[in-house]
Amino acid sequence: MNDLTRESERILSDGRALVRDNREGGRHRRAPSIGEGSARLKKSNLWLRVRNIVLAVFAIWIGAGVAGAIFSGIGFWGVMSVVIATAIAIALFSSFPKVKTPKRADINKGNVQQMVGRTELWLEAQRPALPPPAAKIVNDMGVQLDALGLQLEGVDQNHPKAREVRSLVGEQLPEMIDSYRRIPAHLRNEERAGATPDQQLTDSLGKISGEIDSITRQLAEGSLDDLAIKHRYLDYKFGEGAQTSPQLEHKN
Repeated sequence: MNDLTRESERILSDGRALVRDNREGGRHRRAPSIGEGSARLKKSNLWLRVRNIVLAVFAIWIGAGVAGAIFSGIGFWGVMSVVIATAIAIALFSSFPKVKTPKRADINKGNVQQMVGRTELWLEAQRPALPPPAAKIVNDMGVQLDALGLQLEGVDQNHPKAREVRSLVGEQLPEMIDSYRRIPAHLRNEERAGATPDQQLTDSLGKISGEIDSITRQLAEGSLDDLAIKHRYLDYKFGEGAQTSPQLEHKN
């Protein structure tokens, strides 16, 4: 009896350790998200795992309760079976489903704002294969893509800027990285046409980064103008303009 009790405690301990190692190990293995878009997709996946664990454990224990009611108890081995099934369910659903890296062909699907989030997740998967200067630009690009995604909220999918973003972020950016990755590693440092593939990739990423920033600023111009107009109105109504108006009327 004591041996079985110790065995059940060991199973529970192993299950908790597996979940902990999976969580902490995964945190160390995965590089941090480059932006909020990809982080949001990962968080959604995490909540899906938690939900699956809760549902699985709930189903196991409800099933055990029903069996106990029918058979007037499930006995010691029944309890051990429930404990083992619970540990297996926790171990299984703490690892699955995994966050799926969008396939190259799927990046440009859906609305343009969703495309930006998928591009962030795809870029994270490509980052380890890039030279350090290019990888740094990709890291910084995550913040830019977040800002761009906010500006795209509510923008018509046929708006010229939306089509421009789809071409730049959903087509040109991944195509360029794909072209680089097809080059054999030992050839990426060989100079060709005045620059190495590593240098060409870094330079191109820098240009795309600048273009993303430019588009974001252009999309934000309307909001900036609207804020400036509201500021001038409030300044006139409650600020210096409001204080000087009565004086002007008195002089008249």
